[in-house]
Order: sequence, then structure tokens, then C-alpha cells
Amino acid sequence: IDGYNRMNYTDFFLMGFFSHNVASSFIFIIIFIIFLIALMANGAIIFLINTDIHLHTPMYFLLSHLSFIDIIYITTIVPKMLVDYFSGEGTISFMACTAQYFLYQTFVGAEFFLLGLMAYDRYVAICYPLQYPVLMSRQICIIILVSSWFGGSLDSFLLTPITMSLPFCASHKINHFFCEAPTMLRLACGDKTIYEMVMYVCCVMMLLIPFSVVITSYTKILITVHYMNSSEGRKKALTTCSSHIMVVTLFYGAALYTYMLPQSYHTPVKDKIFSAFYTILTPMINPLIYSLRNKDVTGAMKRALGKCKRIPRVIGSEF
Repeated sequence: IDGYNRMNYTDFFLMGFFSHNVASSFIFIIIFIIFLIALMANGAIIFLINTDIHLHTPMYFLLSHLSFIDIIYITTIVPKMLVDYFSGEGTISFMACTAQYFLYQTFVGAEFFLLGLMAYDRYVAICYPLQYPVLMSRQICIIILVSSWFGGSLDSFLLTPITMSLPFCASHKINHFFCEAPTMLRLACGDKTIYEMVMYVCCVMMLLIPFSVVITSYTKILITVHYMNSSEGRKKALTTCSSHIMVVTLFYGAALYTYMLPQSYHTPVKDKIFSAFYTILTPMINPLIYSLRNKDVTGAMKRALGKCKRIPRVIGSEF
């Protein structure tokens, strides 16, 4: 192996989200709490949807998979960041950085596509309610999931080899809390033309196409709602869609900054803040938005808690 390859495959150093002071200790505690809430809230959503028969519908089937994606992609980032803070070390091997990059791109890409396709579900439910069982059959839901995972995987398989094969000869200090694409690009030297072209194509595919599906779907939904005769029907339709719109706005907004704006608009501090927003905050916010604003989910939660309260009584009566 020549000198260049030895340099390229040495460990990286993640500078992280924190510096060791009182303020960073407070931020550490907040992020740790957010991480726990995200795991428990998304886990609860998955449990309720799979155990409550009232939630066995296409919309909640897709929502359970959204929660699953949130759990696995926040787990690829936050535990390493928290451990680094405790240990005082931010070292990450070239292979571990590559694995984190690959997994992160796959999971986030899958979520981009899934959120876009979930807008189609809302469009069918409101604009074609009588045909909903046919247009959103089990087979269609499976196709939506497979398409989402395929899109995320394709994005990752395209970007990871190109990014991690670039020569990182300038520095191996990553001024970030994980191995994210724009940050890794800043470390690289040499010709980045192919990478930037592939990145642009992947961003169009991963962000703009799903976002276009969302815009088109909700435009048609708003037109349909406008012509509804029943004010109660309009209110119910808008309430059903508002949760998804909030999630899409939060997730896509931060991601558009990260991946679509030119490098000249990026700074390490801005990158960390926007990345933390859609990689750490969004997985916690998603289930809270869907559960607190959704009568079906809160109803399922009450039924589940009611069953839990009855179990001790049944056990007590047996003795």
C-alpha cells in the first residue's frame, strides 16, 4: 500500500457536538433524554399499531414503518456521540465511518421516500374514499415500503463508494458529530466533479421527487376539501393531513438545507444544528405529533392502558 492509501484509510476524529463545559453537559443531558423519548415513543407507536385491531389500516401500517426507520437511524448516530462525550475520545475508524455513512444514507433516504408516498395515501383517502380499499390495498402498501427501501439503498450504494474513495489528505478531523456527506466532502481533496454530479442526481431523486409528490397530493387534497359541503368533513380531512404536513415540513426543511444548498452557504455550526434537527429531534417529534394529534392513536393508548390495569386485578382474583 502506498503512502496515499495509508493516509486515506487511517482513523478519523469526530470533533462532536459538545465541548466539555457546563453548557455542553446540559446539552448532553437533553440529547440523552430526547434519544430515550424517541426510542420509547416510536416503540410505543409500533406496539399499538401492531396490537390494536382498530389501527390495522394502510395509514397506520405505513406509520409503524416510519417509526421503525426513526428508531434505527437515530441509533446509528446518537449512541456513538454520547459515548464519545463520556470517553473524551472521538476516534472513528475508516470502516466504522463508512458503515455509519452507508447506514445513515439508507435509513434517511428510505424515510424521505416513505414520507412522500404517505402523502399519496392521504390523497387517496380524501379524494377517492370509496376506492381507498382498492387503491391502498396490502399489495400497494408493500410496494410503497419496498420502493422506499430501494430508493434509500440505491442512494447509499451510489454515494458511499464515491465519497469514501475520495482522498482525505487535507485533514482527518471531522467537525461534526457523525460522518455526514457534506462534511466528508469538505475534508476531501482532489477532483470532486463526479461526486458533486452524483450527489446532485441523488438529491433530486431523494428530496425533490418525494417533495413534488407531497406538493401535488396536498394541492389536490386542498381543492377537494374546498368543494366539500360538510364543514365537519373539511375539518376532519384537514386534521388528518395536518400531522403529516408538519412532519414533512420539519424533516424536509432541514434536509433541503443540508443537501441542496451550495457548500458556500454551509458552516460547521449551521451543519451541526440542522443535522441535529432532522436526525435527533425529528425521530422524537414524529410519534408525538402523530399520537397527540390523532384520536385513533390516543384511543388505542387508552385501551392498552386499560388492559394493563385489568391484568393485576385478574391475577389478584386468581389468588
